[in-house]
Amino acid sequence: MNRLEYREKVDVCVIGAGHAGCEAALACARLGLETVIFTVSVDSIALMPCNPNVGGSSKGHLVRELDALGGEMGKNIDRTFIQSKMLNRSKGPAVHSLRAQADKAEYSRAMRKVLENQDHLTIKQAEVCELLWEEENGKKVTGVKTFTGILYDCKAVVLCTGTYLGARCLCGESITYTGPNGLQAATHLTDSLKKMGIELRRFKTGTPARMDKRSIDFSKMEEQLGDERITPFSFSTDPESVQKEQVSCWLTYTNEKTHEIIRANLDRSPIYAGIIEGTGPRYCPSIEDKVVKFSEKDRHQVFIEPEGLHTGEMYISGMSSSLPEDVQLAMYRTVPGLEHCKIVRNAYAIEYDCINAGQLQATLEFKSVKGLFSAGQFNGSSGYEEAACQGLVAGVNAAMSILGKAPLLIDRSEGYTGVLIDDLVTKENREPYRMMTSRAEYRLLLRQDNADLRLGKKGYEAGLVSLEEYQALEEKRKLIEAEIYRLKNTYVGANREVQKFLESHESSLLKTAASLAELLCRPELSYEILEEIDKDRKELPPCVLEQVEIEIKYEGYIVRQKRQVEQFKKMEKKRIPKEIDYDEVSSLRLEARQKLKQFQPASIGQASRISGVSPADISVLLVYLEKFTQ
Repeated sequence: MNRLEYREKVDVCVIGAGHAGCEAALACARLGLETVIFTVSVDSIALMPCNPNVGGSSKGHLVRELDALGGEMGKNIDRTFIQSKMLNRSKGPAVHSLRAQADKAEYSRAMRKVLENQDHLTIKQAEVCELLWEEENGKKVTGVKTFTGILYDCKAVVLCTGTYLGARCLCGESITYTGPNGLQAATHLTDSLKKMGIELRRFKTGTPARMDKRSIDFSKMEEQLGDERITPFSFSTDPESVQKEQVSCWLTYTNEKTHEIIRANLDRSPIYAGIIEGTGPRYCPSIEDKVVKFSEKDRHQVFIEPEGLHTGEMYISGMSSSLPEDVQLAMYRTVPGLEHCKIVRNAYAIEYDCINAGQLQATLEFKSVKGLFSAGQFNGSSGYEEAACQGLVAGVNAAMSILGKAPLLIDRSEGYTGVLIDDLVTKENREPYRMMTSRAEYRLLLRQDNADLRLGKKGYEAGLVSLEEYQALEEKRKLIEAEIYRLKNTYVGANREVQKFLESHESSLLKTAASLAELLCRPELSYEILEEIDKDRKELPPCVLEQVEIEIKYEGYIVRQKRQVEQFKKMEKKRIPKEIDYDEVSSLRLEARQKLKQFQPASIGQASRISGVSPADISVLLVYLEKFTQ
């Protein structure tokens, strides 16, 4: 009997339904393109295979930016969190970061519901085993083929394979060829990618054990509570709607006995026995790595975090491991409160195929294959938040390439998302990339509290933020500017009432009249406190007042950083023509020439951030470009 060839026609195929895939697929569908999202298991949509939280230091910035651009992660965690906390409150606003514990099952279920109800979006449980492309003036993707033989013709593909591609999980001597949480690995797509000429590499990550809550003695641990007043992630979430009862997390510590057990069994760890080929994340090490690399420390923090409201599983944050099960049980039971613990799921390491992201443009489209985009851990990054931001950018740009519109580009001065993508595509990342506040040069401008003001217009222009939302944002901006102007132009004299007010707040007395803005710059005074002498004040939303206070208190630093951004923008605007032949730039050093040919930077600014390209090389390139463009 002859086999029938069955073909579907869609606009975009998204491969993988993790955090990157969900954002990519939603972006494409919301822009009106017929989109299909493939997953090895429908039950794994927006799965949290590792830590049960969203946000955290610098990652909270990413979620806020994603929300400002029209993404879904912030809204979804607001629906499903069980504890929320603003980190780094004792420091300046640039490093304040929101972090929420998620109900993992509810988070996945809620995101799946969003996808199922999204127009133009189809969910398909199938493994994509092959990419289809044609070679006519370079490679161009034309579709995908599933393991069962069904063909999908499309105009763009977004790869969001996460940690599933060629995955294997390691727990001591035990190796299973599965994806995270024992789910089916994707084993067939790697060969197709290699045939296309895409460079692949092996990375690894790990996860700690999950414990039975009933076997834990919380009386020996320090309780970690959420904030009294909860701040939502999404700018569209009503703050009153998220004020609810929260669950507790708990803090305990490893000790020398824990470390002795680990050291005595290092030869049974796949990491130290040479079984693991992939490179792991430096900033999220296993407990074995911590004990070896930080041998001077006599203890390490261990956070006990609930996985949800309807499960007794507790996540043992800070103790990821690939040691054998018997060693895991012995070491965990040395930790105060875990003496009688029972493991529900063993800790394990996972290896997977990913790419060298230097093959991508800033749009996250492959330089060598038109219509092929990539996002998330497949790009060599780590973390749900990093993945989600890349997913939205890749999805929007896949859509824009089909619609013939300008791409969505975010540079380093505009957002952490821009820093993330720029670092991925211009640096040789030899390990899973993790976002940190220290990576952002302009972090005083790139605060989480002003993400909507920074990126809302880009979200609107891309088509993911509605006109109504954008108008509300512009109204907020006007209120902020008007109130700052009023405070700068409202003066109080050195009269008895004002001096008494200043004295009561241990603030130095006035010698001459001063503006309310000048008084607000004093660290001991706040906008709220100034209400006592501010007679013309109107009631304004809390989100407006927050921006007013930050902009005035940090004005000197902000102005200085804006000047730095202006210099940065000048370098970014100096574009490098695609047809440039670096071999003709005779004064370039050999290493610089090789790196420039490899990364093909789009601008002088991007070229200057490539490892191996010196300031002297940039000067040579600038001189050459002046002659080249004449």
